[in-house]
Amino acid sequence: MAFDKNLFNQMIEALTLDDAAVEQVAQNFQQDLQTGLEDVEKSSLSMLKSYVALPTGKETGEYLALDFGGTNVRVLRIRLNGGGAFDVLKKVAKPLRVEGVYDYIGAGSKAEQMFDFIAELVDEAVEGDHQTKFLLGHTFSFPSTQTNLGNARLLCWTKEFATAGVEGEVVNDLLLEALHRLGIHNVEPVAVINDTVAVLLAAAYKQPDTYIGSIYATGQNTCYLEQFGGHPMVLNMESGGFNRLTPNAYDEALDKSSEKPGLQRLEKMTSGRYMGELFGLMLADLLGEKGRKYGFTSIDMSNIYLDESEDLHDVAAIIADKTGRALDAADCALVRRLVGAIIRRSARLIAATFAGTVRQLDTEMPVTKQHIAVDGSVYEKMPLAKDELERALHTLLAGRAEPVDTILENGGSGLGAAIAACMSKA
Repeated sequence: MAFDKNLFNQMIEALTLDDAAVEQVAQNFQQDLQTGLEDVEKSSLSMLKSYVALPTGKETGEYLALDFGGTNVRVLRIRLNGGGAFDVLKKVAKPLRVEGVYDYIGAGSKAEQMFDFIAELVDEAVEGDHQTKFLLGHTFSFPSTQTNLGNARLLCWTKEFATAGVEGEVVNDLLLEALHRLGIHNVEPVAVINDTVAVLLAAAYKQPDTYIGSIYATGQNTCYLEQFGGHPMVLNMESGGFNRLTPNAYDEALDKSSEKPGLQRLEKMTSGRYMGELFGLMLADLLGEKGRKYGFTSIDMSNIYLDESEDLHDVAAIIADKTGRALDAADCALVRRLVGAIIRRSARLIAATFAGTVRQLDTEMPVTKQHIAVDGSVYEKMPLAKDELERALHTLLAGRAEPVDTILENGGSGLGAAIAACMSKA
């Protein structure tokens, strides 16, 4: 078959953001950020306080790190050596659910069971040492409210978790009770941070001049260092909820069929979780099957774009597998171009939010060269994404005397938690 060229061109146009449009997003993002600092109810950014600043890079000592962001839980014993150096002395990782064996996250599971399981992992990480005092930092990646660095009260489970008795509770209190039930009285949970904050702490420990941290993966979020009357604190913006954007008809259709219509607008236009679905909606229209869902993933998109062969064999195979339709080389080339347009738009939107954040930093604490720490599969593995992000960022920040670049930080959840535990002593 041959795609409708007019329809295809309309799709490309709907995905294309010129420099002026990207600049407007950057301005809107900074305005929403500033509004959120004054009155969070008037902003689409949550501006959550982390109750921690940035490390100096001189932090030392041995700490425990609990990385609890999904079905796989990790506990690490980490030694901070100062100068940005560290050693992972012990790492224990186990899933919270094993089909047919145990399930601590499904319906019928209880808080006591879940946290007793985690306490056992902690015991394994300290290798049965119930004498040495350990401070524990906790990267907890679920919607929570905090009033200080040490507590996080779970608002609601996400990611298909249904464990009873955790929502509305302070998670470190539940952990401490479980540790005591196991006879572990020498481990003290002292810090709870979001995974995005952990990325920033880990990167800043290793590289000075890092003030912004971001997740660009299945989901999307960014945090940065804000000044409150001379007192710095990392703010978790929950930037995936930014909504001052102009969605196209396919974005609107995706949003309407999503779990939470009207919410997480930026995330739905940029993140790995949604890019494959957006591509599928557009392809269905081109195939004359408007509204049909094929189950494309961001990995499929990566593989499509990476195919540079003359006949685009891999593209044709992926499309045939998902849709049952055979495309000729000409239509496969259009499919690859469509994938590139979706990735490019995603990266340019993220660049705009970074630029708005850098400009906010400049209003409070003018800095020269700086790094933006990014973790996530889209940034690390999706073709085009990093290059397009940095190209747009440099265009947006062309008036600055010194450049801003992005750096990969893919071990932040554990290291960041250990750093937060160390900083809790200050």
